[in-house]
Amino acid sequence: MNEFQNKNNWALILGGSSGLGLASAKKLAAHGMHICIVHRSPRHYEAALAKEIEAITAMGVQCLVFNKDALKEAKRNEILQALQTALGDNGQLKTLVHSIAKGNLKPMVSEAQPTLQHDDFALTLHAMAISLYDWTAALHAAQLFAQDARIISFTSEGNTKPLQHYAAVSAAKATLEAITRNIALEFAPYGIKANCIQAGVTDTASMRLIPNSETLVAHTLKRHPNKRLTLPEDVANVVYLLSKDEARWITGTVLIADGGEHLL
Repeated sequence: MNEFQNKNNWALILGGSSGLGLASAKKLAAHGMHICIVHRSPRHYEAALAKEIEAITAMGVQCLVFNKDALKEAKRNEILQALQTALGDNGQLKTLVHSIAKGNLKPMVSEAQPTLQHDDFALTLHAMAISLYDWTAALHAAQLFAQDARIISFTSEGNTKPLQHYAAVSAAKATLEAITRNIALEFAPYGIKANCIQAGVTDTASMRLIPNSETLVAHTLKRHPNKRLTLPEDVANVVYLLSKDEARWITGTVLIADGGEHLL
């Protein structure tokens, strides 16, 4: 069932060139939603991304792609203008997916490598948390949101559980969840719902940047009730479910999508 087809519904995916963001784009497109992907990737990756975009447009939807820094106000304004033109008079932004994974994975204490500094925390918090509000406020001011819009972002078990070298990202995830709850509260009169998805350990490029990620994967596989990692498609399925009309009463919460990983 393509419930978003012929409704001129759009999804804006921040950080949509790979991992959870790209999987979400493909899932929503498969159900008839037009897609706008914002990413910051090296040029050598553009050929691979072009194939993914071709697969998305083959589903019969439009797909805008911007290789721009989503954290820069000037670039954000450029993207908003282009999106506004694409939406036209009848289009509406149904879903905003925040999947920006830009942060510092440094230790707090170390004799052998650089440690976390104030600027490392500031950059990570801005990229992975505060930027969600920046985009929400800008889209709202531009009146691009649908009357029943969904804002979805990704958190992790590091929101409450300390992990080595994860302090800045952990702080950002906790902040992201707080911002999400307040967006759900203060933007409720405008029909906007906001939620976080807590994914399980997922084999993505971002996860592989975590020091000793191989150990984390092995530990997860050992303790996981279903004996496998979370897939990007598992999380994308939840993005789709939260975008459906039937999910309009879910807001201001963190949904765990890890196949039971958190149980053990």
